[in-house]
Amino acid sequence: MITIAISKGRMQDDAIALLAEAGVRLSAAALASRKLALEDESGNYRFIFVKPADVPVYVEHGIADCGIVGRDVLLESEADVLLPLDLGIARCSMVVAAIDPKVITRAFGMLRIATKYSRIAGSHFGTRGIPVEIISLSGSVELAPALGLADAIVDLVETGRTLQENGLKVVEIITESTGRLVVNRASYQLKAGEIGRLTDAIEQVVQGASAK
Repeated sequence: MITIAISKGRMQDDAIALLAEAGVRLSAAALASRKLALEDESGNYRFIFVKPADVPVYVEHGIADCGIVGRDVLLESEADVLLPLDLGIARCSMVVAAIDPKVITRAFGMLRIATKYSRIAGSHFGTRGIPVEIISLSGSVELAPALGLADAIVDLVETGRTLQENGLKVVEIITESTGRLVVNRASYQLKAGEIGRLTDAIEQVVQGASAK
């Protein structure tokens, strides 16, 4: 049996739909269940549903053979996993945003950056030689500039509506993020046949979608 870790939340439905097209399907009863570990209809695959940040942890440690998670999570975690496929789902942008876009260029001293992505933010500004104080928040980072906690934020943006509603403008795009299939290194060797068939089936679906 191959265990697949799925990110709960915004990517979950797209991931399940993509896997179903690849022949890995959950029954209607399973989809209606609130269980966090489910078997597919064939009994060859087990799904475990975990928080996005936990997907690379489960895969790296071999609890899951593979997983589906956003590139943003992978960049932040720096987990030691294989990344065979860009699935093209849940497309978003990692951005720097501020009330006044010029704050980045005219700031004196250290910039205060509020974010859930401390590693990504630190690396981005570090490579540009801009000193920053990273203020780690677990949610509602958009409030930080308006309340004076930070000069700018680094966050994942899908439509930009939340930024606009909080008076923020995109200063720059750090990187793009899509859902990725990640694989445990040991599973890639020990279950080469099973992982290969799953990867090939998913890749065919992805290529078919991009051709449309």
